[in-house]
Amino acid sequence: SVGSRLFFCHLHAEAHERRQKMKWGIDVSEHNQPLSWQSLKKQGASFIIVRLGWGKGHLDSRFYEQVNGVLAAGLELGIYYYSYALIEEEAAEEARFTAAVLKDCGLSKDRLPAGCWLDMEDADGYKERRGIAGREEITALCRSFLLEMEKEGYPSGLYSSCSWLEEKIHLPSLPKDTPLWCAQWGSTCSQPSARLWQFTSTLPLDGQLVDGDIMW
Repeated sequence: SVGSRLFFCHLHAEAHERRQKMKWGIDVSEHNQPLSWQSLKKQGASFIIVRLGWGKGHLDSRFYEQVNGVLAAGLELGIYYYSYALIEEEAAEEARFTAAVLKDCGLSKDRLPAGCWLDMEDADGYKERRGIAGREEITALCRSFLLEMEKEGYPSGLYSSCSWLEEKIHLPSLPKDTPLWCAQWGSTCSQPSARLWQFTSTLPLDGQLVDGDIMW
């Protein structure tokens, strides 16, 4: 769309030193309306990150459909998992479920060039209502999921808002070299080491508004 082209031109101007490596894509879940993956590829999208599931063993109802469409279009695939864990063992269970689904459908880490990601946030206040709001607690949950994914053969990164990455998660306590996916609306990303940047939730594509992402 014209709006997305203008935005990406602006991003190139803002991040001149990274522009040669910059790719853009979107992240999706069952909440998105069907998309034309081939159309997105023609518009310049390079990757799609699909929600695998959330919480205790909940598979996203459109996971397989979206994965198959992305792969058929020749787009780079990634997956993410939204955590509702309240204790470290629950986080590890979420990781084992994620890995089991990936193995069951033949998605090795080599077939996931856009990565595996833990989505750590509290969009609906679930964690806070149950007393899980401290930095030490949140960091421990992240670490448990990430370590378990590594054991399962799927080294993973961490998605969270810029404010959570700065205030709620002690990044040095995460496994070494954990990739970061930073959510921060606007024209710049405050996490200079982030591999992925979710810059908007209102990117107009194929008649709907979607989450827009930049990868370096």
